Amino acid sequence: MAREILFNAFAMNCVGHQSPGLWRHPDDRTTDYTSLAYWADLARLLERGKFDALFLADVLGAYDVYGGTPDAALRGGVQVPVNDPMMLVSAMALVTDHLGFGVTANLSYEPPYVFARRLSTLDHLTKGRIGWNIVTGYLDSAARGMGESRQRGHDDRYDVADEFLAVVYKLWQESWDDDAVAADKARGVYADPALVHRVTHRGAHYDVDAIHLAEPSPQRTPVLFQAGSSSKGRDFAARHAECVFVSGPSAKVIAPRVAAIRAAALPYGRGREAIKIFSMMTVIIGVTEAEAQTKLVAQRALASPEGGLVLMSGWTGVDFSQFDLDDEVRHVENDAGRTAMDNITRADPGRTWTVREVAQHVALGGIGPLIVGTPSQVADALEAWVDETDVDGFNLAFTIMPGSFADIVDYLVPELQRRGRYKRAYREGSLRHKLFQDGPRLKVPHPAVRRDKIGIKQEQDAETVTA
Repeated sequence: MAREILFNAFAMNCVGHQSPGLWRHPDDRTTDYTSLAYWADLARLLERGKFDALFLADVLGAYDVYGGTPDAALRGGVQVPVNDPMMLVSAMALVTDHLGFGVTANLSYEPPYVFARRLSTLDHLTKGRIGWNIVTGYLDSAARGMGESRQRGHDDRYDVADEFLAVVYKLWQESWDDDAVAADKARGVYADPALVHRVTHRGAHYDVDAIHLAEPSPQRTPVLFQAGSSSKGRDFAARHAECVFVSGPSAKVIAPRVAAIRAAALPYGRGREAIKIFSMMTVIIGVTEAEAQTKLVAQRALASPEGGLVLMSGWTGVDFSQFDLDDEVRHVENDAGRTAMDNITRADPGRTWTVREVAQHVALGGIGPLIVGTPSQVADALEAWVDETDVDGFNLAFTIMPGSFADIVDYLVPELQRRGRYKRAYREGSLRHKLFQDGPRLKVPHPAVRRDKIGIKQEQDAETVTA
């Protein structure tokens, strides 16, 4: 029996997100992004469509690589202004019961002690529906905003990330025993001090000596998302990630990346079901093919090719304003993100891209593929993509908010349900339980759990069974 396809909605606390210029469309509401009602309405819509999670992107710093200034990004509303995604979660959790929330947070500029409390708080408030998309950043403008001349080197950022995770794992997993909270009114004891433990860490980048400020939340450690496909990022995902976000323009590009991530996880004792992989995708749906094509034409007319190049310049660290539109894009390696550049240079040796083609492609849905058609045609394409790439589901970007997601909920979801490829009801429990059907907490052999005494007990039980 074919497995169910998972859906995340891909959005950002800004105007437009992945389709620069579409905020001008008469049906688009992204200019309301500062309104809690806007986000509450989106959460209700996604829960009606049984989406697994809302994946909230974020970026620190402005896109100022294109032309050497943020002017084009500001004029076009290209992911600036951008507000904090974490502030949205509580309001959306209040109006939903099952929808998960994958929130992007850049660890390069966060103290782990404070950050660990923030995520524990959200895990409590959502009753175990929070996930963290682990990123290290890619914009020098963010580093300058934090008082540094430039960001760390690409691979060095992953070394910092490894240590950051070591610290937050200790705080989330080790500091409080599960039975530390007594809440005993008769004795006047809320927490047993003997069951709350001090975390100490002395490392190359972080020094911590403290107890975790939050009591154990439903998941302790949030569901861990990650989105790097470079060799360093792939190894990081293989050890830490539970959900991996991959992006690329074709199945030919995505399939080897998925295989490489799954292969890299095996030496760490993490099999096929340990990591859910989501591919970025944008769909435009019409009741008829003609209606879908009419939507496409109208949206192409408003999409901003310059905005597409602003995004690509930020993602790759290459100023695309310096090139003629008909120039072929050639590979450049630097300390920005590497996946976006690989997508249009090395990932598919049979395809070359001009700057003009990059601008037009990215302007409508970002670097992922765009599928246009009827619900049946789109469902056929998604099923074929899953079969060819071995992904578990999709991070679905939008062109029009909320219309893109409304079309998915009203037309695509019922079509996939009829085919037996999409859930008809949510499973009960935490986000981790919904995704993996295995309880709210991480389990061995994940490195977070090996530090916690429950994990040690799990390892001992596993050894007993093996013996």
